[in-house]
Amino acid sequence: MKRLYLLLALLLAACTPLCAQQFASRPAPEDRCFISPAVERCIKETCARLSDPKLARMFRQCFPSTLDTTVKLHGADDTFVITGDIPALWLRDSGAQVWPYLRFCREDPQLAALVRGLLMRQFRCILIDPYANAFNLCPDSLSPNWAGDGTEMRPGVFERKYELNSLCYPLRLAHGYWRATGDTTAFDGLWLQTVRTVLYTMHTEQRADGTSPYTFLRVTDRMHDTQSNRGKGHPARPCGLIASSFRASDDGTLLPFLVPDNFMAVDALRRTAEILRTVNREWALADSCAALAGQVEAALREHAVVHTEKYGDIYAFEVDGYGNALLMDDANVPSLLALPYIAGVPLDAPVYQNTRRFVLSTDNPYFFRGAAGEGIGGPHVGLGYVWPMSIILRALTSTDEAEIRQCIETLKATDAGTGFMHEAFHQDDATDYTRPWFAWANTLFGELVLRFVENMD
Repeated sequence: MKRLYLLLALLLAACTPLCAQQFASRPAPEDRCFISPAVERCIKETCARLSDPKLARMFRQCFPSTLDTTVKLHGADDTFVITGDIPALWLRDSGAQVWPYLRFCREDPQLAALVRGLLMRQFRCILIDPYANAFNLCPDSLSPNWAGDGTEMRPGVFERKYELNSLCYPLRLAHGYWRATGDTTAFDGLWLQTVRTVLYTMHTEQRADGTSPYTFLRVTDRMHDTQSNRGKGHPARPCGLIASSFRASDDGTLLPFLVPDNFMAVDALRRTAEILRTVNREWALADSCAALAGQVEAALREHAVVHTEKYGDIYAFEVDGYGNALLMDDANVPSLLALPYIAGVPLDAPVYQNTRRFVLSTDNPYFFRGAAGEGIGGPHVGLGYVWPMSIILRALTSTDEAEIRQCIETLKATDAGTGFMHEAFHQDDATDYTRPWFAWANTLFGELVLRFVENMD
């Protein structure tokens, strides 16, 4: 098995430059990593309903991007999905990349097997190291990029940035897979061991005694790529929230309690409790998940809400339990903007609507507006760069048809003629963009267009 993984890793490394060149159009069928007949039917039917030729082309290319280009190993027991131009599996990205395909799993058994295999891989990854965010294809291999980081690097780990959302995305995907397929075979002893590990880690990162076993240091010229205080980060006062050393952007947190991730944890824990009660009959474990969710939810009400003169009560992006709060938003999901999409927060909740107005204004220091477009960015790429992901989430969290259409028009106009989404584009020049191969943004754009077409009736 080890030889097989090593061979696959070599093949993956060899094919990555080729894949990166395939972005003038969708890869030919013989060059696609995985083909789902159900997804292909959806593409054909959706494009037939789109009167805009460019939007149809972009949907045709973007929606299957994950299946076309990033599935490097697939099966009911093991699936490996890379992010695109980085040949590693992120727990966050991979779970988000396949999420829009869940609706097709009942009619496409091979697609269901692919998602089930990804869950199995994610569970095993968490058991390798619940503090890692990204993993190698070969579970025995050492990181080719970050072996020198000042943290406990283990075989199989690509990068060890502790992000609370990395523990939440597999739980969300597990629940979505179960609801979409009715399949209970994925929820065996491996699943239960994973849930216990996640729970233990979350409890540990509530930092009841003010400490954490996790530290992270990196020699870098970017302050957001490491942690302060010799790798321990900013101090946190225990308050019921769960700490996260890094954001969904893989940038370091400034204050330890990352509010969007804590909202996602509440939702993911409750989804997990439902599976544990219905499928596993693990009442005590389910009660532990529900209890932690309730504790974090109460702490969010007490510590995450900040009153502002202009917007009223809004959610902070990060807090520390001492009363300090960081008011901003980042494009990556989970974000404050994305709370209804990722954490089940009601769209019409007053504090969310106040927060939405704030993060979509220039009072958010990472909201950029220029000649090419407007949207939220973040320190990961730098000032002046808008992330298409934020524009997509703006549309997905809107009930205003004019706003949704404007978001789609902006996304069409900022693809730099490629027909694909990118990580970010400059606010004044969409041809100045980062990451030509970013499958998560592509698939998320496809999800938006599909929802838009379904709501046209």
